[in-house]
Amino acid sequence: MGVATVTELKQSISGKRTFRPSLISRHANEWPPTDVSSDLTVEVGTSSFALHKFPLVSRSGKIRRLVAEAKDAKLARHSLHGTPGGAPAFELAAKFCYGVHVDVTVANVAMLRCAAHYLQMTEDFSDKNLEARAEAFLRDAVLPSIASSVAVLRSCEALLPAAEDVNLPARLIAAIASNVCKEQLTSGLSKLDQCAQLKPPAAFVAELDSPGDWWGKSVAGLGLDLFQRLLSAVKAKGLKQETVTRILINYAQNSLHGLMARDVHGAAKCGGGADADAVKKQRAVVETIVSLLPAQSKRSPVPMAFLSGLLKTAMAVSASSICRADLEKRIGMQLDQAILEDILIAAGAGAGAGTGTPAGQQHGLYDTDVVARIFSVFLNLDDDNEEDGGFDYDSPRSPKQSLLVKAAKLLDSYLAEVALDSNILPSKFISLAELLPDHARLVTDGLYRAVDIFLKVHPNIKEAERYRLCKAIDCQRLTPDACSHAAQNERLPVQMAVQVLYFEQLRLRSAIQAGGGGGSMGGGHDAALFFGCAAAAQGGVNMRSGSGVGSGAMSPRDNYASVRRENRELKLEVARMRMRLTDLEKDHVSMKRELVRVGPANRLLRGFARSLGRLFRMRPAAEPGLQQLGAKATADAKVLFQRRRRHSIS
Repeated sequence: MGVATVTELKQSISGKRTFRPSLISRHANEWPPTDVSSDLTVEVGTSSFALHKFPLVSRSGKIRRLVAEAKDAKLARHSLHGTPGGAPAFELAAKFCYGVHVDVTVANVAMLRCAAHYLQMTEDFSDKNLEARAEAFLRDAVLPSIASSVAVLRSCEALLPAAEDVNLPARLIAAIASNVCKEQLTSGLSKLDQCAQLKPPAAFVAELDSPGDWWGKSVAGLGLDLFQRLLSAVKAKGLKQETVTRILINYAQNSLHGLMARDVHGAAKCGGGADADAVKKQRAVVETIVSLLPAQSKRSPVPMAFLSGLLKTAMAVSASSICRADLEKRIGMQLDQAILEDILIAAGAGAGAGTGTPAGQQHGLYDTDVVARIFSVFLNLDDDNEEDGGFDYDSPRSPKQSLLVKAAKLLDSYLAEVALDSNILPSKFISLAELLPDHARLVTDGLYRAVDIFLKVHPNIKEAERYRLCKAIDCQRLTPDACSHAAQNERLPVQMAVQVLYFEQLRLRSAIQAGGGGGSMGGGHDAALFFGCAAAAQGGVNMRSGSGVGSGAMSPRDNYASVRRENRELKLEVARMRMRLTDLEKDHVSMKRELVRVGPANRLLRGFARSLGRLFRMRPAAEPGLQQLGAKATADAKVLFQRRRRHSIS
């Protein structure tokens, strides 16, 4: 093969050059050619190729221009470090120039297309050049297939920005979106046909419901920018929200896995290095995924566990306030699906951002401000939901009321958990305890348990805070077991203990009055009502039955046994009252303060003694021992009152 002169090369720039058949046949199976000495050296990266001018300049416009512009034709050495795909891509292009057979595949078509554009291997310089060859393969084998398009799109990431110069990612994304939506439509029609012919098995239905799972998992390895562009395109084409959600979950699990395993709190605090870069990348991933979530709705297909995980990650990496607010609103709208683990959010480095609390001044292990905002979203949901229309919010049968009761149980469990944290501020705990309306809790045992734990862990809180915290508990809605515990609980304020005893006495009197008017045939129902009532009021407060089950007609033996059990319970209640009165005798300072003012507590104690006497005077004469015990307790209460009065006067 002869060496072309500079004059010949300059004359050939404007026209097409073709190989001589003898040259093509000679080097078709020989690479690199060795029978002719090299007259051109090309450097690509760390690799160096000893080649010949004529085959390369006949197909590559870029190499033709470099050779023509060279000052010294004898020393032809050129650098092509900017070749997309590096040395492997240039080697394939050089082989193509020499006529060596090059297989264009899904793995290398993007690289060859970008290299052909960089080397200017177009039809202007040679017929059936490399650019045309790569375009034909893309058109016939890649773009019609979802799997091939995704594979080529993934290979484009290493070729940016050269791939953007030939508009390859945009074409692939458009083809994927179009084919995916066609497949979704075809799958839906196929499912309708199957249902019309025969009822398919559950497994087949599940398979038809998720046609995008296989390709959704394949795009999980894409870079963030290409993934965002692809998902935006398929959403715009009308892809189902359920499929979009599954794709996002797969991508989040693939992208965030491993980053969460490290100490993201420490990484967020460090000023630089690999950890800071990882946290920055994780922050971008979380914010992008949140922006791609389906529209906010009470019936959103996004699982609560996924939303909770995103919010915890967003808090840990100090994501933007817009991102966190979006997640908080989504969780609040779907709060009925949440469990305790979903709202246990640790106080992280970005916990105070956007909340009015300076960063680094969070108190406690958990971020209670986030939970408060989530429950506020739940309480302020719009009333225009079609499934809630026509129901009173306060009605026990209202769907909203049932959701509110469920949310109250969740909040009580959360309060019991955070109460164990000795660093939580009482003001934050009290604000959470007062967050829900009164009708949200049918029974306040859960709130009482959380308050009792908090008082046990925080014994030194102020009396005003202790009183305000216990004020959030509706004593009328405590079960008998909780009342018995509260009456003997030394951690509670005296006012609440007296209030519990007062409502317990009202409960007993209401049960006795109901039993006295029922006659002998109502004895069984009277006993069941006594053991199962949750609360009773004196003049208009609704009575709620507990877990006790009222029986129908009872035998005389069962009726007698029920009365005996009732007798023992009454004796225990009176004994507890006497014990509490004795404790009040010892609590000299507190009772003196209450009695000196002749305030509500004094009147309450006087009314308690009088009503206790009336309570036991209403019992039948068949219970002489119980009447004597009640009379003695009444007398003791009166003596205690007179003694307190004389002491306060003195």
